[in-house]
Amino acid sequence: MLPKKIFVSLSITILMVLVLVGCSDIQTQTIPVSKAAKFPEKPITVIVPFAVGGGLDLTARSLEKFAPQYLGQPLTVVNRPGGAGTIGWNELAGANTDGYTLGITGIDMLLLPLYGSVKYNYPTALSPIVQVAATPMVLAVQTNKPWQTLDELIDYAKQHPGELKFGHGGIGSFPHLLGEMFAQTAKITIDQVPFSGASEATAALLGGHVHLSFVNPMVIREHVKNSTIKILAVTGEQRIDDAVLSQAPTFKEQGLDITLTNWYGIAIPKETPPAIKNKLAEGFKAMISDPEFIKNMNNIGLPIQYLGPQETQDKWLADSQKLTSTLEDTGILEKIKNQRK
Repeated sequence: MLPKKIFVSLSITILMVLVLVGCSDIQTQTIPVSKAAKFPEKPITVIVPFAVGGGLDLTARSLEKFAPQYLGQPLTVVNRPGGAGTIGWNELAGANTDGYTLGITGIDMLLLPLYGSVKYNYPTALSPIVQVAATPMVLAVQTNKPWQTLDELIDYAKQHPGELKFGHGGIGSFPHLLGEMFAQTAKITIDQVPFSGASEATAALLGGHVHLSFVNPMVIREHVKNSTIKILAVTGEQRIDDAVLSQAPTFKEQGLDITLTNWYGIAIPKETPPAIKNKLAEGFKAMISDPEFIKNMNNIGLPIQYLGPQETQDKWLADSQKLTSTLEDTGILEKIKNQRK
């Protein structure tokens, strides 16, 4: 046995080591809190998983203008198009959790994991900060084509099966899903042509390389105003509240059950510390409430539909369940899976 004095001395030494280790752990655990107090100390990167000019990109550019005032640092918008959004969202999900990498989200983010070929399950790999806006999509065609109503387009497609081509922002993207839903609901055969983003699909429509496309209405608003593009149907429950676009009827009005809307938000990697998440959520909420920001978003056709982090998380879940049901019940899920091979 150890002498009593040596035993006591050894015990005290061990206790001191344990206390020091414990203090070190406590100090380490408080680092994220101290970082959060100073956050942000440098520009914040915002990943847009599609090309320049689409709805997600327009949302990011609008946030970029107001960021220094409400976040204390600028936003740096980085476009990462490709894979119907997978390239950008994969980069976001695998990014550092220090709060300096954010990403723009859309309904496509919920669709991609359903196809079973993505690196991350985005709804669980990412954490929502805010929903910024929501808007329906529209079925658009050139005005110089022989079909100027939805019925005329459907009749032409039935008489010329497989001749019409619809452009979209990538295999499995939301516009792709809408095109497949339209073809199935209308009982027609149309060929899909994938691009790396909505802006490329719109350019292809304007150039006559595809015959129709599902796009954000404000991306083509000026073309509608100039009578080069016509909207045949809207995917929302109601018509679009806009002087130029309000004449376009909904699918529902015309007897086709296609009622889905897109939304745009901000998300971060799941493991980002709560203190940083909360700081970002507060900053974006204040930004989105700014009358000038609201006006700016309205001007580009993206009406504000603010949701906080928990509300957005709930919406992700509800929309995911609805999309899963729609894809499985219609058989479109297997069709898109085969097209992605």
